[in-house]
Amino acid sequence: MKKDPSRLMPRKSIVLAASAALTMLPLLAHPHDADARAGGGMSMGSRGSRTYSAPAPSATAPMGAMPFQRTMTPRQPDAGYGARAPFGAGAGSMAMARPRHPFMSGFMGGLIGAGLFGMVFGHGMFGSGMGGSGFLGLLIQLALVFFLVRWAIRRFSGSGTGGGTLNPFASGGAGPTGGPVPQGSTQPVGVAITAADYQAFQQALINIQTAWSQQNVAAMQHMATPEMVSYFNNQLSDLASRGARNVVSDVRFERGDLVESWRENGMDYATVAMQYSLIDITTDMTGRVIDGDPSNRTTVSELWTFVRSAGTGTWLLSAIQQTRR
Repeated sequence: MKKDPSRLMPRKSIVLAASAALTMLPLLAHPHDADARAGGGMSMGSRGSRTYSAPAPSATAPMGAMPFQRTMTPRQPDAGYGARAPFGAGAGSMAMARPRHPFMSGFMGGLIGAGLFGMVFGHGMFGSGMGGSGFLGLLIQLALVFFLVRWAIRRFSGSGTGGGTLNPFASGGAGPTGGPVPQGSTQPVGVAITAADYQAFQQALINIQTAWSQQNVAAMQHMATPEMVSYFNNQLSDLASRGARNVVSDVRFERGDLVESWRENGMDYATVAMQYSLIDITTDMTGRVIDGDPSNRTTVSELWTFVRSAGTGTWLLSAIQQTRR
């Protein structure tokens, strides 16, 4: 039976189609290459002892942050993530639970157990010898309890870590990067973040994206922790293995605010929410754009955590978290 030539595809066309399909397979397996900026749109890194504690919402990231997908910090048995902020903690404030002082807890427990329990059952802290069952004895005991409780509250209430309002990167004078510098406001209790620190955060944002685009891992070693550099290196290697390269350009800081800052084990930490825009495209090795739009900017909101030696040294990027939507 003779076949209709019009229904046959030339062998050369079949080979070309198969070759094109094989070329597209890596891109189909990774459909979000347009989100391939430094970090690749992932949540990764470490925030010290707060790695598994959700950062508080802020004006720039009102829905909070996504938990880490990649981290080298071991998970503690009692660590939890994703708990909602305490009632009354809005986008413009940071509410932190005040840890109980162990001595305070033992003191109050003993006082209540020995005194108030005794009053209810008629013999009080001083027993019947002081007339605890009488009206005068009861008044004396109540007064003692009142003054002891007030003294204990004043003595120990300041020993925990408190919260404060967020310090936004408010519009003001232009810094070296062209972005706004923060104006004075209440700092969260912990590490004071200065205008120079905010400028360092903004400059790090631009420098890290630039080094990423240039595939300059050596430069990133001076801007990020070894953990973050290892993630960046793995992502760049993954792109290269697929014959692709991510190119970001014209990074512009839009706004940001301080989420929290603290000190632990001789290190200062600061988590800042930053919104920025950039041109984010992925090309093949010949420079042909295979994902993204070179004529349209992408706006991104992320939480970046920086770390340095306490009070000194250069801030290094230790984590990037994506915001919840």
